[in-house]
Amino acid sequence: MNVIAEGKAPYLAVDPDGFRAHVREHKQRALTPRLMTAAEAVSRYVAEGDYFAYDCNYFQRGPSTLIREVIRQQKKDLWLCGKFTYVDIGLLAGAGCASKVDCGFFWPGAAVDNRVKDGRLEVYEYSNIVMTLRLQAGAMGLPFLPVRSFGGTDGFEHSGCKLVEDPYTGKPITIVPALNPDVSIIHVQQADVFGNARVFGTGISHEDCALASKKVIVSAEEIVDTEEIRRDPGRTSIPYYAVDAVVHAPMGAWPGNCGGYYGSDTPAVIEAFGAISRDAVEAYVEKYVTPFASDAEMFEKLVGAERLAKLRENETIKDGYRA
Repeated sequence: MNVIAEGKAPYLAVDPDGFRAHVREHKQRALTPRLMTAAEAVSRYVAEGDYFAYDCNYFQRGPSTLIREVIRQQKKDLWLCGKFTYVDIGLLAGAGCASKVDCGFFWPGAAVDNRVKDGRLEVYEYSNIVMTLRLQAGAMGLPFLPVRSFGGTDGFEHSGCKLVEDPYTGKPITIVPALNPDVSIIHVQQADVFGNARVFGTGISHEDCALASKKVIVSAEEIVDTEEIRRDPGRTSIPYYAVDAVVHAPMGAWPGNCGGYYGSDTPAVIEAFGAISRDAVEAYVEKYVTPFASDAEMFEKLVGAERLAKLRENETIKDGYRA
């Protein structure tokens, strides 16, 4: 294949055959319980230096409990898959956990800008759709996928993409490198103890995240009986054999919303934006993360049952999926 032009950024190299071998050797096919605490899951499955993906973001069904646990355990030198995100990159970078990021769209702010300027954070440019397609390629076992976008942009120069000659038409086409993250974290509405997980409503790439990654942690608002999963298997979004750990995490997307369960906590959302904008992540972490052994303790002592109950009241589904 004739390469016409290529971006100058480093990218995570994939080995599709090696990934298949890893899945074959390390993924549990037996129906064995995978239920554990957030602390246990992050300690066991998130390693320093991992390529780290997460589905959705801190404000929309994001795995916020798991992100806070990563910060609590001070996992270092993570390379982030930053797609459809807002403050997550700023939180993880500002807390000293991230050193590199492949970014689509995100809210930068001083927490990111200052670390890019002083060399503590490297940013490689993509787009939301390109990052999603990179995960799709990894889930499909392919080394790359072609896209009809991104070529000819300034971002292309700062990415790992290539412009090649289409062997069928002879015309230029952009190809994007696949992703097989070391670990993905995903928040869902329901899961059973084995990892069969349900996502209701809008999603981005939770299936691709799960199927493309070497290790997968799922946090769930509810742990449901496996007989309920079997009764209606069409609602299963992520199969158990892709999942390594299941965490029961009520309010696990707070301060964001979780469709059908609770709405966003607007003052807390504004507070998180403010922390990123002012490079005040350390103070944010000292308030919401480090004083507590778990999110459950944080909710009890800092947020309060009355406030959480009000958020649940604010999320009333009138159409579409119901839990």
